[in-house]
Amino acid sequence: MKGSGQTAQGCIEYLYADHHGWLKAWLLRRLGNSSDAADLTQDVFVRLILRPAPKGLNSSGEARAYLRRMANGMCIDLWRRRSLEQAWLESLAHQPEALMPSAEQQVMVLQALQEIDQLLLSLPAKAASAFVMAVGCEMSDREVAEELGISTRMVRKHVARVMLHCMQLEARHLAADPGILRVGS
Repeated sequence: MKGSGQTAQGCIEYLYADHHGWLKAWLLRRLGNSSDAADLTQDVFVRLILRPAPKGLNSSGEARAYLRRMANGMCIDLWRRRSLEQAWLESLAHQPEALMPSAEQQVMVLQALQEIDQLLLSLPAKAASAFVMAVGCEMSDREVAEELGISTRMVRKHVARVMLHCMQLEARHLAADPGILRVGS
């Protein structure tokens, strides 16, 4: 990139000035929606401000490849959130009106689902799958083991590992803000 002694802010300014339009056009082709493309383009540059690009983006091609990787990951996150939201809305559509949660409760559940999704993505795939099958789908250890091609002992280990991870995250949340009210509290 121009001038290897640039500051992080200078690097971001350069990336923004030289690649904003290109990135927005790339995202528009990928997403098919100009509002989403504009939002994600801005989100990429906000993320760069919070966590600057690695040194060594010496060419326009390297910079674009880096921005494209970031934006692609953000597209996947957007699609995942929307898919989760759509599944939740479809689930709500089948509820009798008398059992329909309030708008506030719907938002809280959707946020919780998104947090769970992020948690599961941060875990090894087999551990996350074992947990979802055993806890979410109420499958027996034997059924999960057969499905994943592992032992029942390993199923219990995976489920325990995920539960421990959840408890550690909850403890961190509570330590960070002891006044927060968690669902089910």
